[in-house]
Amino acid sequence: MGSNSSRIGDLPKNEYLKKLSGMESISENDPFWNQLLSFSFPAPTSSSELKLLEEATISVCRSLVENNPRTGNLGALIKVFLSRTKELKLSAECQNHIFIWQTHNALFIICCLLKVFICQMSEEELQLHFTYEEKSPGNYSSDSEDLLEELLCCLMQLITDIPLLDITYEISVEAISTMVVFLSCQLFHKEVLRQSISHKYLMRGPCLPYTSKLVKTLLYNFIRQEKPPPPGAHVFPQQSDGGGLLYGLASGVATGLWTVFTLGGVGSKAAASPELSSPLANQSLLLLLVLANLTDASDAPNPYRQAIMSFKNTQDSSPFPSSIPHAFQINFNSLYTALCEQQTSDQATLLLYTLLHQNSNIRTYMLARTDMENLVLPILEILYHVEERNSHHVYMALIILLILTEDDGFNRSIHEVILKNITWYSERVLTEISLGSLLILVVIRTIQYNMTRTRDKYLHTNCLAALANMSAQFRSLHQYAAQRIISLFSLLSKKHNKVLEQATQSLRGSLSSNDVPLPDYAQDLNVIEEVIRMMLEIINSCLTNSLHHNPNLVYALLYKRDLFEQFRTHPSFQDIMQNIDLVISFFSSRLLQAGAELSVERVLEIIKQGVVALPKDRLK
Repeated sequence: MGSNSSRIGDLPKNEYLKKLSGMESISENDPFWNQLLSFSFPAPTSSSELKLLEEATISVCRSLVENNPRTGNLGALIKVFLSRTKELKLSAECQNHIFIWQTHNALFIICCLLKVFICQMSEEELQLHFTYEEKSPGNYSSDSEDLLEELLCCLMQLITDIPLLDITYEISVEAISTMVVFLSCQLFHKEVLRQSISHKYLMRGPCLPYTSKLVKTLLYNFIRQEKPPPPGAHVFPQQSDGGGLLYGLASGVATGLWTVFTLGGVGSKAAASPELSSPLANQSLLLLLVLANLTDASDAPNPYRQAIMSFKNTQDSSPFPSSIPHAFQINFNSLYTALCEQQTSDQATLLLYTLLHQNSNIRTYMLARTDMENLVLPILEILYHVEERNSHHVYMALIILLILTEDDGFNRSIHEVILKNITWYSERVLTEISLGSLLILVVIRTIQYNMTRTRDKYLHTNCLAALANMSAQFRSLHQYAAQRIISLFSLLSKKHNKVLEQATQSLRGSLSSNDVPLPDYAQDLNVIEEVIRMMLEIINSCLTNSLHHNPNLVYALLYKRDLFEQFRTHPSFQDIMQNIDLVISFFSSRLLQAGAELSVERVLEIIKQGVVALPKDRLK
């Protein structure tokens, strides 16, 4: 673009870009490349500025699409970049600023061009554009070398081998961003790509040996959260003509061009886009997630997923089984700390879910931690602020809780962790509460929010499943948590009665009018009764397994015992009501014997005494 390009608006008229995209072939050794790659202008800092950049260069890109089959200039540009990367490591060691600056600029142009090419053509056409050379129109190289494969291998080498310094930070970001762009082909296909060029190159051949090294580097980039070098530490300082800084660390996708890769459900609230403190960590995380979720090739499993599933702790000295390919070791303590600190972004939550779900080593390690509150509290905060999060983020947080609550050790230990002053919980001042009771409160709040707003059965089921997993291990429930369990049951009971009344009235009305279609109240009733049964099972499980640990739940049951009357004789709930009915009857009779006008403290004392007196074999 030349040293004179200082504003995005000037790009369509830029002589160097016109020549690159024009009808004249440019040799790899032409001095033109040094002129083209000596550009600098202020880096876009928002997605709107990045959109302006895309719009400004679209005419150049279209011209290149039209003329490249004749000129082969895209291939020439890539070969210029590839030849420079061979000396990049040495340049970093020797602090060769100019060489790294121009190499970065070459990759930046390639990334911008690649994005437009991928948007506008099929993978087959894209591959052809990498083979065109300076020959008669439409001819292409018949050499055995594959420029696209060479570019991908070069990017992987650059990401894994170039030392991270102030002068190499932005080219590292650009290399990762270019790989994300390359893998974006799936966005433009409705069907799942199983035979794409990404499978052809990334899952076999020269790129395959870099699998574990790439995954490890991306994970460490996420762990370290390296901030970009401060202004003035860039490759070149501010130009005297006001041209601005080298377009670098916010280039490509780092600040929002690829926000499509951050999850957001259709119709759900868009995720907030806080300013990125570490573009390198963010881009590394996005690339890691894309690689992990590539579909298996027809003849080979996804090696990047294999690497994510099998890596071990650096403190684990046991040998890797020979059957596990692409294995490596990483510091689990550092990874755990980074995951705890970064849960405000949905991509970090997706990484946590991926690791817990797919890597048994990391799951075992996390469940053995004695500071699980550092991980669980950020997840609970996501659920607590459900109205501010997109649906995908909420679902992932909930599934993480489900995975954790499948472990009995976790369910026991969370009631032993005492928290003080949970400032983000605003419904009630919680000066002291166990992590387990807080988890119950937040999950119940999510259910109640869902009942009044989104009415998503999937969310309901998973929230209740997490409570059911924990219920046998409920210990020393906070009085407010016990109240909320019974309050939720009360809410469901009222809803059940309302739908039952509507169904009865509807049935009466249908007898006088045969033409009006009936609403499907039976289905609504079935759904509510299914949820009520799950709630009764949760209460029953707690009473059966840990009655003596939960006087506050017995107190809440007795206080609202009238709620349960209608379900004693209901055919759907008779079996599950036996234990609950027994507990209510047993403790109610003891309270009657103690007399009237009892204080809360006296009632709790009677309950604690009664727990000892109640024969355990009476509870089924």
